[in-house]
Amino acid sequence: MTVAARKEDAPAGRTHHVAAAGGSGRGMAYLALAAAGCSWGTGFYFAKVALTEMGVGHMLVYRFAFGCLGLLPVAFRIRALPRASDVPFFFVAAALYIPIQFLVQFEGLARTTASHASLMVGTLPLTLAIAAVIFTKERLDRAGWSMIVVSTIGAILIVLTAHQASGAVGGPSLIGDLLVLGSLFAGVAWVLVTQRVMHAGHGYSAVAMTVYVVFLGSAMLLLWVFIADGPPPVHLSTHVWLALAAQGFLATTAATLLWNWGLRRVPAARAGIFVNFEPVVGSILGVTLLGESLGPVAILGGLLIVGAATIFSLRKPATHEARRRVA
Repeated sequence: MTVAARKEDAPAGRTHHVAAAGGSGRGMAYLALAAAGCSWGTGFYFAKVALTEMGVGHMLVYRFAFGCLGLLPVAFRIRALPRASDVPFFFVAAALYIPIQFLVQFEGLARTTASHASLMVGTLPLTLAIAAVIFTKERLDRAGWSMIVVSTIGAILIVLTAHQASGAVGGPSLIGDLLVLGSLFAGVAWVLVTQRVMHAGHGYSAVAMTVYVVFLGSAMLLLWVFIADGPPPVHLSTHVWLALAAQGFLATTAATLLWNWGLRRVPAARAGIFVNFEPVVGSILGVTLLGESLGPVAILGGLLIVGAATIFSLRKPATHEARRRVA
């Protein structure tokens, strides 16, 4: 993706322009959101690999160091600086996205199983849709709500079977589950603030928003970890270095760019369903790389998620809903 101004990346006006993309544009936005969800789905697996040789704070410092490195080629091409009135929103979005959400979430992951953490993340789409309706006045018809519920049920089925398979090795903990669940509130707030900034006034491109938020958030994280834990270790095994790089380039740089690009073109309530690709990918990695079993119930869950996302992206909005957004 280039940073040069293009028609679809032109500054946006009021929020109803989110729904203005139609046909192939909306389809590409849904594809980008799905790819972002899949990329994020690799995060828990690679984190478990890295946590064998370091703590949560140091792991996240390396993750976002690689993430910032991946963003450098596009960062140098951004010419416009944030307007003074938008700077506080950029700082809020950055703090919510990286130090708050990730530190809390991965401290929870360190205390529970990857499958249970995925179960908690599977509750995000419905939470995001409800928050979008309450705070941004977005509208979602009955069919849209139904697809989100179906997708969430699918995510629950997958992670429940994964948890049953791995329970003998290491069980979940209440504190770990609550930390992961609590981090999702920061994630929801980040999505809503990001959408507000990208569509307020003249708006910002998805690339600019991604670069500013990731670099600001990484700086906040670095400062906190160095004060709390000191400098990170450097004598690490090759497979841990690869896991850290994958977290940075795939689960951070690629995922965030794709997510912000898609979020600029569809309402947050519709974008939320694609977060459910995360537990799908996490379960697949668990089966293929960690030796977990995937039974009929988990397969059914995957079909529910993919099917709901497909129907959700292909169906047209209700007529009265469309009129409201273009009025």
